[in-house]
Amino acid sequence: MPRPSGAFALALLLSVATGTAAAAEESYVTDPAHSQPSYELRHTIFSTQRGDFTKSTGKITLDREAKKGSIDVSIDTTSIRSHDPRLDTILKGEDYFNVAKYPTMTFKSTAMRFDGDRLTSVDGELTMIGVTRPVTLKVADFQCGENPFNKKPMCGAEVSTTIKRSDWGMKAGVGRSSERSAPSTRRRPSTRCPF
Repeated sequence: MPRPSGAFALALLLSVATGTAAAAEESYVTDPAHSQPSYELRHTIFSTQRGDFTKSTGKITLDREAKKGSIDVSIDTTSIRSHDPRLDTILKGEDYFNVAKYPTMTFKSTAMRFDGDRLTSVDGELTMIGVTRPVTLKVADFQCGENPFNKKPMCGAEVSTTIKRSDWGMKAGVGRSSERSAPSTRRRPSTRCPF
């Protein structure tokens, strides 16, 4: 099987279903059923391979009046799923996520930007395979409201960014295709991703 190469995209989908409001600050935890961290990578230059991580946790606080908050997300890299067991083995290996040594990837925010009550971007640090670097996440389709089923507050969004994967030491396949990677949080069309 050819080794994956080139563009690598990590999707950090944030979804939170339970919230408690204390004054203007709202605290949420990610809902594993609605959070879908996913990735894309160029596969032998000719196609895009997509997959996801099936295990993640996170905590989010929002104060939309004060225009501040925090995001702390952890992704279990051993849960990577490409829909091809041979490719899963390659992605878990030393050339890519090296899950034996680095079983967790994290994002911790340092600043949030708002347009009115709507969150538009988040600055923070992405730690992947032992390397921590700053990234800015673009936030689209940010919405908050009452969950129609349990009547609790919830929010949802699509979050994305683009990285140069070699900045984290992931150099396998660089040069055979584009090295830019688009870590992004993707909301499936049929799923409302609350946080």
